[in-house]
Amino acid sequence: MAKILPTIKSPADLRKKSSSQLARLAGEIRERIVGVVSNRGGHLASNLGVVELTIALHRVFDFKKDRLLWDVGHQAYVHKILTGRNDRFETIRQTGGLSGFPNIEESEYDLFNVGHAGTAIPTAVGMARGSSLIGDERRVVAVVGDASIFNGVAFEGLNQAGTLRRQLLVVLNDNSMGIAPTQGGMAEYLAKFRISRTYEELKKRVKKYVPQVPLVGRATFEALDHLKEGLKATVSPHQIFEQLGFVYVGPTDGHDLDHLIELMNGLKDVNHPVLLHVHTEKGRGADFAAAEPTKFHSPKPFKVEGCRVEIQSSGRSWTAAFADALITLAREDKRIFGMTAAMPDGTGMNKFADVFPTRYLDGGIAESGTVDIAAGMCKAGMRPVAAIYSTFLQRAFDQVFQEVVLQELPVVFCLDRAGLVGGDGPVHHGFLDIAYLRGMPNMVLMAPGDGEEIIEALRAALKLNVPSAIRYPRDTVPEPLLGDKPPPPFEPGRSLQLRDGKDATILAYGSTCRPALDAADLLSADGVDVCVINARFAKPIDRDMVGEAIGRNGPVVTLEEHSISAGFGSAVLETARDLGLPTDCVSILGMPADRFVPHGSRAVQLAECSLDATGIAAVVRDAMAKSTAAERQTDTVLMYDETDRRVQSPV
Repeated sequence: MAKILPTIKSPADLRKKSSSQLARLAGEIRERIVGVVSNRGGHLASNLGVVELTIALHRVFDFKKDRLLWDVGHQAYVHKILTGRNDRFETIRQTGGLSGFPNIEESEYDLFNVGHAGTAIPTAVGMARGSSLIGDERRVVAVVGDASIFNGVAFEGLNQAGTLRRQLLVVLNDNSMGIAPTQGGMAEYLAKFRISRTYEELKKRVKKYVPQVPLVGRATFEALDHLKEGLKATVSPHQIFEQLGFVYVGPTDGHDLDHLIELMNGLKDVNHPVLLHVHTEKGRGADFAAAEPTKFHSPKPFKVEGCRVEIQSSGRSWTAAFADALITLAREDKRIFGMTAAMPDGTGMNKFADVFPTRYLDGGIAESGTVDIAAGMCKAGMRPVAAIYSTFLQRAFDQVFQEVVLQELPVVFCLDRAGLVGGDGPVHHGFLDIAYLRGMPNMVLMAPGDGEEIIEALRAALKLNVPSAIRYPRDTVPEPLLGDKPPPPFEPGRSLQLRDGKDATILAYGSTCRPALDAADLLSADGVDVCVINARFAKPIDRDMVGEAIGRNGPVVTLEEHSISAGFGSAVLETARDLGLPTDCVSILGMPADRFVPHGSRAVQLAECSLDATGIAAVVRDAMAKSTAAERQTDTVLMYDETDRRVQSPV
């Protein structure tokens, strides 16, 4: 039997297919996703769960003119396949290929570059309100899934949506999961509806009322209102969504394609905000993913051999090293409490929770609330350690400032995915945390250079009486910087020399230490002797380190997996200025300040930013060519006095 998927060049082709053909198409799409993700890695379970829902949306609506907004953009693979990108789907998350998220540069069907949760409803409200003001009444649909409905921004959007007097459809894709099982009272509230026997009743009522409505508008609304009142009697007298001004329909089976199409046809022209609650199964169609949806949320490439699934392993990760270190320290200090915001596996907090289940909290997709809870726990005498991706802590900037820093509370923030993240690309790069945290009074910023240093960084952070942040990348830990020698303790404002040299100095921060040493080896082969310093701290920065580096009269290159604006290199320049030292010898190497690094492999991204060994060596060579020791020599020899910490001229 001929495949149907190759005949789908655009969503318009869906409207030519029969019900049985669409059902076959759903199966083919699942096969396509599993085949590509098993080879490339990517988001699997969430996309397998939205196949029928996405087909129904594109069958009923015309999103060339109507508006479709995705929340948590990692569930948009099916959308990409149906909107003319199936031929390129093998390239997803690869350098030069399709993004793993909606991308405005790829397709007219993608309205926003989306990677964070909670945004679809408020942006949909904005589009609906804006369209009405200019007389454009195109339909607007927001798809909210993977527990993003629990995000505070989503609730703010719901509050505003209820005031609209026009069409707006919010589809709540309720799969009982975020990336991990959903947390909190709202999750329990929705669970009550999932276990109730309302689906068949809903199906009967929709079949009774919706087909009888020949016209849209008031008649449709009255029919739905009648449906709603009937459902209230069978489900609950206190629907939270109805109190916010929505017509609530559901819960319904998100895999019953015919019924979804029937429902959406009845709802698409209702001149009032409607929330359609669909229940889907994360990992649908792949038994291994459905059985372990958290494990297969975003797996690396994997092989399926009969009943056995083997996920590609690439060695011990920084995340695992952090988790092990925190567990070790928690055994020593009963005040330590582990926290995360819906990312237990991604941050390693799942390992901590297994050992200390009563000393762990998953705050859900609510970074702001999680930080505030950490502040409260700290005030009560605990020592909370909040493990949150660098890109996601941006969402809690004000809470970090107001509830933690301003109160001088020693909360420890552990920033996973700091720097370049590979296939997830710009929506997940952690390139701003030094910038947005460094300006906060008394905040201590540190970065371990290898897996062995993580426990020392944590130990130091937990001894502080002020807030701190520890950053590390999404990668495997490198070979120990000091070989078999254990790293010395972290002391605020003190760096660690890894290699001596007279021709140039590399000041490396965090994950850039190993490539800095590798670059020094490359340069040594050319007769260039380079000093390599593990800076350890971006704040307080080691002032002696800066003075001694510039005092060597050779070029100084700073390295960081962060924007070159307001990061570690900027801190070096500011320190040099404060010390009265020249700064023309300092080159800052990091992520570009005025463009985004596209998705692809971390190796390619690091090379693009000249943060691999080859790139670093090339930058040092270039700096030496531009500014040799002879060119920087003056009649008065400059010396750095460690006591006075200023430039002195000898008598």
